Amino acid sequence: MTSKTLVRRLALVVSCAPLVMLAGCPQEQTSAPGKAPAQATAPAITTGSNASAGQAGQPAASQTQSVDTAAKAAKVQQLINQAEAAYKSGVDNYRAGHLDAARLDFDSAVDLMLTSGMDLKTDPQLADEFDHLLNAVNSLEMAALKQGNGFSPVLEAAPLDAANEVTFPANAALTAKVADELKTTQSDFPLVVNDYVAGFISYFSNSPAGHAHLLRSLERAGKYKEMISKNLRDQGVPQDLIYLAVAESGFQPQAMNARSGAGGMWQFMPTGAYGLARNGWFDERFDPQKSSIAYAKYMKTLYNQFGDWYLAMAAYDWGPGNVQRAVMKTGYADFWELYRRGNLPAETKNYVPGIIAAIIMAKNPEQYGLDKIVPDAPVVSDTVTVDYAIDLRLVADVTDSSLPEIVALNPSLLRMTTPRDMSFDLHIPVGTRDVFADRIKEIPDDKRSSWRFHVVKAGESLDGIATGLHAHANDIVAANGLPAGGGVDAGDELVVPVTSAAASVRPQRYAVRRGDTLVTVADRFGVSVEELRRWNHLSSNAVRPGASLTVAEPVKLAPGTHVRSRSARGKSGSHSATSSVHAGSAHANAKHTNPKSGGSTKTAKKNSSSTHQSSSSKTKPKATR
Repeated sequence: MTSKTLVRRLALVVSCAPLVMLAGCPQEQTSAPGKAPAQATAPAITTGSNASAGQAGQPAASQTQSVDTAAKAAKVQQLINQAEAAYKSGVDNYRAGHLDAARLDFDSAVDLMLTSGMDLKTDPQLADEFDHLLNAVNSLEMAALKQGNGFSPVLEAAPLDAANEVTFPANAALTAKVADELKTTQSDFPLVVNDYVAGFISYFSNSPAGHAHLLRSLERAGKYKEMISKNLRDQGVPQDLIYLAVAESGFQPQAMNARSGAGGMWQFMPTGAYGLARNGWFDERFDPQKSSIAYAKYMKTLYNQFGDWYLAMAAYDWGPGNVQRAVMKTGYADFWELYRRGNLPAETKNYVPGIIAAIIMAKNPEQYGLDKIVPDAPVVSDTVTVDYAIDLRLVADVTDSSLPEIVALNPSLLRMTTPRDMSFDLHIPVGTRDVFADRIKEIPDDKRSSWRFHVVKAGESLDGIATGLHAHANDIVAANGLPAGGGVDAGDELVVPVTSAAASVRPQRYAVRRGDTLVTVADRFGVSVEELRRWNHLSSNAVRPGASLTVAEPVKLAPGTHVRSRSARGKSGSHSATSSVHAGSAHANAKHTNPKSGGSTKTAKKNSSSTHQSSSSKTKPKATR
């Protein structure tokens, strides 16, 4: 299952049950869902004379209650059977290599339960079924990733991931050179150079892969730099901690960690309490603005706890509880001392000096071959708040933009539509707010998740427009009050009622029947044979009865899965109060270690070091015990 689907489903389940995000915490079980424990089994349904005999002496109210219980049990079992049938179809497609079709089946299995109107939280049989379903699909996703054919494209690895296994020999000349540069380097962050930092500078400078990774990250930073800088400034966090995103995601808003479930530019865990909403429609971990605010606030919380930015960074990576214990064990509230004494995991030992190296290089671009970088243009948009479901294709229509453009402006959306019955800040191209408001009012609220909008171009005909959007010319005439038999002129704005499968907010499936061919299926759904072959990865026009076909173009909104080469961080307890926001760059719930929320652990703040403090200082501040 894609990271998109994983996030999308588990997000909605937050209101139902605290489940782990499908994209994270890989589990190698592939057993079919639906094996509920005995205590979760629904009551047996008795029928016929036995049922009558068993109820003979019961009051009327008890008999009615028994009938209601039996009816509910039957409904529960029917739902489970339907979900399992869709899941089995997904497994069949998965094994056949039809990943898009498998995704649709898995979507259908989970959506059947989520949209059933039944309480998945309080009914033990449904809760168990749902849990097993998600775990089974998650196992298939993990297997697909290992085979290199996951449901989503793999994103570019973050620079520090590529350097995970690199060891750096001491280079006194480079260390001295960088130390000299720091004398004139302006930064609001306490920069320091030592052999560890110099080693990463050497890697990012001399390794073609390392240099390319860093360069692309710094290019992408242009999209969000101004926005992130403001958020850091608002929270009193050093501006140069923007480069922590180099290590986390390479400034990719939809980065996902398949090992842990961490997601977004700042790699927050789905279980964290950071003020980021998650439901079946969107996941704010993938919203660059909202996740950056959460990052700035969390970093300030860690600094308030430890009184040192290096320790705060280590805590962001390894977990504040783990760092706290290392400090108390050694008596040193100093990152470099913990490093030298072997009290940090290898990943955290690389994490802090790697980020410091990226900061130094970004602040001195000419010395490190980064002066030719052309930052990506800042992401800007207009924002409209909608409280109805609107298909993103319709958004693209009314704003005269493309679907990929709308998708890119709304990376937190997990579906092809905005949420139903809740407000959502929809980002649209700059300068289109007024035209959006003017055009959208022509389409009824309940049709905005299916209908389309079209501006007639020169040479287009009504029949051609209807065919292209899988609509009917007569419906277009009626919806727009056009005269019967009349034509359309270039520039005319048309509301287009769409009733085919292509209008759905998510791709549709069709179970092939005996006698069906691709031609008949294409005619039934108003698509072409070539489209059916492409969507279903078919090499011929032959289809077998019972096969599940995708009959509308799949649109991938899911975040790509970013598989780190390192082991998962914080694996000693990623759900405990002492765990990192990370677990393999995964941010776990840290609310219990936040002093502001009554956390009991305290760390003495070490005395502020000078901006260019040497790592060889003999005087180490002690932590209070």
